[in-house]
This record gives sequence, C-alpha cells and structure tokens, in this order.
Amino acid sequence: MQIGAHALVFTGTFDRAGLTTAIEKTKKAGFDLIEIPLMGPATFDRDLAARLLADHDLGATASLGLSESTDLTSPDTQVVDAGERMLTECLDIVGAMGGTRLCGVIYSAMKKYMEPPTTAGRASSAAAINRLATRAADLGIHLSLEVVNRYETNLLNTGRAALGFLDEVDHPNVSVHLDTYHMNIEESDMFSPVLDVADRLGYVHIGESHRGYLGSGTVDFDSFFRGLARVNYDGPVVFESFSSSVVNADLSRMLGIWRNLWDDSDDLAAHANRFIRDKVNAVRSIEMH
Repeated sequence: MQIGAHALVFTGTFDRAGLTTAIEKTKKAGFDLIEIPLMGPATFDRDLAARLLADHDLGATASLGLSESTDLTSPDTQVVDAGERMLTECLDIVGAMGGTRLCGVIYSAMKKYMEPPTTAGRASSAAAINRLATRAADLGIHLSLEVVNRYETNLLNTGRAALGFLDEVDHPNVSVHLDTYHMNIEESDMFSPVLDVADRLGYVHIGESHRGYLGSGTVDFDSFFRGLARVNYDGPVVFESFSSSVVNADLSRMLGIWRNLWDDSDDLAAHANRFIRDKVNAVRSIEMH
C-alpha cells in the first residue's frame, strides 16, 4: 500500500515552481507518492515532472475532472471526441512521468447535472473508457473511476453504481475509485461499500467531511479502514484537502471552498500522513487479537 498526497494540498499552479514545491513538500511530509491534477495537459511539463519525481524518489499518479467541452456522456460526438483526445494526452503524460494510474471524474463532466444520465450517454462514456483502458494498458497505466457526490456528477454516486458501470465498460484495466468525503455524503455507511467493491477497488481518496484536518469531522474512518483490511486492499491511499489559501480563485469556486479550515499545508500534510498510517497499522493489529 502506498500512502500519498494530492498536489493541491501544496499548490494551485503546476509550472516549474508549483511542481517543485508540491513534490518537495510531499516528500518532506513522509508520503510515498503524489497525485498530480492534470488541469492543463497541453502546457504540462512532463519531462520536468519526471525528473523531479526521480530526484525525490516519489511515486506518481494523476487525476482530473472533465468539463462540459470534454464530457464523455455528451450527445455531441465532437465533445466526446475532444474528451477522449484529452484523456489520451493525459495517459501519455502519466506514462512519461513514470506514473501508474489515471483517476478522477474521467467519465463525465465534473459538474451538477440537472437531469439523470441518459442510456445513450452512459453507453457513450462506457465505450470511450473501454478504448482508453486499452491504450492505458499498453502504457502500463491503470484507470480508476472516482465515485463522487450528486453535485459533481449524475453518473457514479455510489460504489454499487460504479460496479454496474464497470460491467458496461467491460475492461479489466478499469477499477473503482472511492473517496471518503463523497462516501460520507452518499453512502449508507463507510464499511459496506468497500466490501461491495472488494477486488474491483483500485484507488482511494482520504478526505474529511469538511475537507479539513483528518479526524476533526464526521467521517467514520475506523470502519472505512477496517473495510480496506477486510478486502486486502493494497493500492494507493491518497490524502485530499483544499483551501483557497493554496488553490486559485477559479478552482476554489468550482470546488465550493467558501471557508478555509487550514492555512498551513505542511502541518496539515504531516498530520494526514501520520493519521493514515496509524489507521492502517491499527487495523493490521486486529489480526493479532
């Protein structure tokens, strides 16, 4: 199991200075890997990222959320084609960085939809993800589809919904990505969904109910980590938290960061690293009981 941090904990920009800051601080906080959001793939310096990761002996994954202009569920085939092209470019970036996974809301736009998904929209997205999964497999990269709350997609809001969609995608190189922040909104509990997804779980985000310090909100982390242990999960576990003191105004608006619960990313990250590792170790000790 690799414990990681989302780069937006440390920076909201991904030029040379931003990448350097995020990678250095992730390593300093004690994490094994960094998740880099590919918000601007056309201008992202993949070679620089690869060098910095190698210099700091840090693993990498990447994530993003699609927009209305790249929505794979769109009835407009040009929009779907644009989304597939962008995700193909993101896969090339992940491969160049030496990364192992591309995750996030990569199956629809990350927005509040005003209608449920259509049958045609689901089929369009599933077909595109299937094609992308084959490309990803050729590069040694795995795809994970993030389950998020109803205000950020109309397609995958629960673990069970994700399993149904994976059946439609029908490709072994695609898995479910669970996020405790979103689970706390949509799921009935924090244990059952992990067991439901089981060996189809490929990626985990750890976030508190209010996006602040872990353990200071309402997420039942004890049950969640017991679930991970029960299904023998051994993939990435990545801390995610946002503050407008770090990310830019546009991203703050998109993520709904109306109040800040922290302003010291170094302390927040070090605390999260200890918190996650303590939970993992505590659950492992149950085997000795």
